[in-house]
Amino acid sequence: MTDFTMTTDSEGVAVITWDVADKTMNVMSIDGLTELDALIDQALGDDAVKGIIITSGKDGSFAGGMDLNLLAKMKADAGDDPAKGLFEGTMRMHHLLRKIERAGMDPKTLKGGKPIAAALPGTAAGIGLELPLATHRIFCADNPKARIGLPEILVGIFPGAGGTTRLVRKLGAMAASSFLLEGKMVAPAAAAKAGLIDEVADDPMAAAREWVLNAKDADLVKPWDAKGYKMPGGAPYHPAGFMTFVGASAMVHGKTKGAFPAAKALLSAVYEGALVPFDTALKIEARWFTNVLMNPSSSAMIRSLFLNKEALEKGAVRPEGIPDQRVKKLGVLGAGMMGAGIALVSAQAGIEVVLIDRDQAAADKGKAYSEAYMDKGIARKKATPEKKEALLNLITATPDLDALKGCDLIIEAVFEDPKVKAEMTQKVEAVIPEDCIFASNTSTLPITDLAKASSRQDQFIGIHFFSPVERMLLVEIIKGANTGDRAVAKALDYVRQIRKTPIVVNDARFFYANRCIIPYGNEATRMVTEGVAPVLIDNAAQMLGFPVGPIQLGDETSIDLATKIMRATKAAMGNEYPASEADDLIVWMEDLGRLGRKANAGYFDYDEKGKRIGYWKGIHDKYPLAEEQPDLQEVQDRLMFVQVLEAVRALEEGVLMDIREGDVGAILGWGFAPATGGPLSWLDMIGTPYAAERCDQLEAKFGPRFKCPDLLREMAEKNQTFYGRFGPKAAAAA
Repeated sequence: MTDFTMTTDSEGVAVITWDVADKTMNVMSIDGLTELDALIDQALGDDAVKGIIITSGKDGSFAGGMDLNLLAKMKADAGDDPAKGLFEGTMRMHHLLRKIERAGMDPKTLKGGKPIAAALPGTAAGIGLELPLATHRIFCADNPKARIGLPEILVGIFPGAGGTTRLVRKLGAMAASSFLLEGKMVAPAAAAKAGLIDEVADDPMAAAREWVLNAKDADLVKPWDAKGYKMPGGAPYHPAGFMTFVGASAMVHGKTKGAFPAAKALLSAVYEGALVPFDTALKIEARWFTNVLMNPSSSAMIRSLFLNKEALEKGAVRPEGIPDQRVKKLGVLGAGMMGAGIALVSAQAGIEVVLIDRDQAAADKGKAYSEAYMDKGIARKKATPEKKEALLNLITATPDLDALKGCDLIIEAVFEDPKVKAEMTQKVEAVIPEDCIFASNTSTLPITDLAKASSRQDQFIGIHFFSPVERMLLVEIIKGANTGDRAVAKALDYVRQIRKTPIVVNDARFFYANRCIIPYGNEATRMVTEGVAPVLIDNAAQMLGFPVGPIQLGDETSIDLATKIMRATKAAMGNEYPASEADDLIVWMEDLGRLGRKANAGYFDYDEKGKRIGYWKGIHDKYPLAEEQPDLQEVQDRLMFVQVLEAVRALEEGVLMDIREGDVGAILGWGFAPATGGPLSWLDMIGTPYAAERCDQLEAKFGPRFKCPDLLREMAEKNQTFYGRFGPKAAAAA
C-alpha cells in the first residue's frame, strides 16, 4: 500500500494525492516521506508536467500531523546516537519541503520553477500545515468543521518541519505567536484572514488547478527568498523587532514559569533563526526540535497527552464482546450546575435529554444554563440562533419522573447525601426500562454503597464529571463491586459521544482523582498553618507546571466545599481520620464567611467586580509568617509527593487498572503538571530509587503521609520503571 499517488492530466497538471489506508486522517510516516520525495522528483523532472497540486483523498481533511512512530524510528535507526538520528531525520523533512518550495527554479535567477499548490479539503494540523506552507499557494475548502493550525506545543513539542521558521517569516513573530505558542487552531476563513493559508474556495481543486496553469515565475518566489526581504514586525536587531522579542520572552516565561521546555526551545529557534539566512534558520529549528525531542518531559507529554489519551478515547479499556451502547435518550436527575452542564454537553452531542428537578422552576433554571451558553456562543459568532433552537429542543425540563420512560441511561446528580441518592434511585428504577443503566455523578461517595439502593446492581455505575462540565475534558467512570461489563461499555460509549476522555477505575473512597487532589490542597493549607507564605506555595506549584497554585485553587473550588468533604470523610472514617491543623484553618475560614471567589473573600481579597487583588493578609493574624521560609525544592517536593504517592497506592490497591489512566486522568482531571506526563511518568523521570529515598526523608520530617508505598519500595530495589513494569507493552507481554 502507498500513502501518496500521482496522476497527470492532459494539460500537464500533476495531482499528488495523500491517502493513508486504514486512517481516518492522514499522518506522515517514514514510508510516506519517501514516497512523496520520489513523486516530487518525478514531477519536477518530467517536462510534460507544468505544475503540481498536493491534495488529500480524505473527505473533509488534509492531514492530522506526524506519525509519532516516525520519530521513534529516527532514534532507533541511529543506534547509540539517537540525537543524531532525530536531527538527520528532521533535516530530511526540511530538504524535501525546501525542494517543494524551490520547485526546480534556478537558484540564482529564481526562474524556471514549476508552480506547486496545496488543495485542502479541510483540517490541516502539524505537518499537515507545514507541508502546504512550503507550497506556493494554499487553497482550502469552505468547510465549517475544518481547523487549521500547528498544535504541537500542546503535546510538548513545537513545529519542527519548517512550520516555525516559515510562519514567523510569513507573519512576523508577534502575529505567529498565538499559533506557535498556544497551538491555536482556526476555521478556514480565520486562517486566510490571519495569513496561514491564501484562499478559501468552494472548489479548492478547481481553484488550485486554475492558479497552477496561470502562475508566473514571480508567483513562486517566497518573500524570504526574494532580494530585500524584511521580516514583518522587524527582526531582533531592528528597534521594533527587539521589543517584540523582549516581550515574547517575558510572555513565555510568565506563562510557563520555565516548566515547559518546548516553549523555551521554540522561542530560541525563532530568535536565533531570525538572525540568519533562511536555510540556516531551518537547521537551527531542526537542532532545537531535536533538543526538545531528547528531553524526557517532551517524551512523557507525547505519550500521555497524545498516545495514551487517544488510546483511551478509542476504547482501550472497553470490555470486549459488548455491542454498541451509544445513548439515545438520557435522563439527568438534578438540574443544578452539574446536572445542567451534563444536559448541555449531551444535547451538544445530539442526545435527547430529560432534565429532572423537584419543581418546574428548578428544572427550567437548569435548562436556562444551556440557553445562556448558546447565547454567549452566538455573541462570539461561534453558534447560530438555529443551532441554539435545535439544542434546546433536545432538552425537556420537567419534575415529572414519568418523562424518563424510554431512557437508556440515567445520570443522577442530586445532593451529595446517600439517603437522598438512595431515595431517588428507587423512585426512578420504578419508572425506567429494565435494561436502563443507572449512573451516579458522585465525586466522593463509594459506588458500591450507593448501589445497595438499586434492585439491579450490575447496571449501576459511577460517572464522575468535573466542573464546569462543558470545559473539563475528563470523565471518571467508577466500577462498583457488582457493576457489570455492559454498564462499563455504556458509560464509555456515552463519554465518547460527548467527546471527552474517560478513565475507568475500581471503587474506593474518593476514587482516583479526588484521592490525589484532596491531599494536594491539604498539604498546601498545612504549610500555611506552619507559616509558609501562600505566594511561595502557589508559585512553587506553577513552576512545576500546574496551571494555578493550590491556594488559588482552593478559592476557585470554594472553602465550604473543602469543609463539607472533610466532615463527610471524618464521619465515614471515624477514629482513622487523619486530622490536622489544615482542618482547623478551613473551618475558621468558613466561620468568617471567607468561602473563596464565590463570596468575594477567601485566601485572596477581591474587588467589587470579583477580580483578585492580592492574598488576604488577615490569615497571618492566626497563622503568622515564619521568619525563615523553606526552600523552593522542599515546598515543591511536598506538593508533588503527596499526590504521586496516592497515585502509586491507587495502582497498588487495584483502584487504577491501567497505568495510562493514572497519568491522563491526573493531567486532564486536576491539571497535574502536564510537563511531567503525569504522576507515574514523573516517578519514572526522577527514578524509583531516588523517589523512595526522598519519601523516607519527607516522612522523617513531616510524617506518615509521605511513607513510601510497598510497591514503590520494591520497584526502587529492582530499579524498575512504572511504564517498564505496567505499561501497555509490559501488559501485553504478560
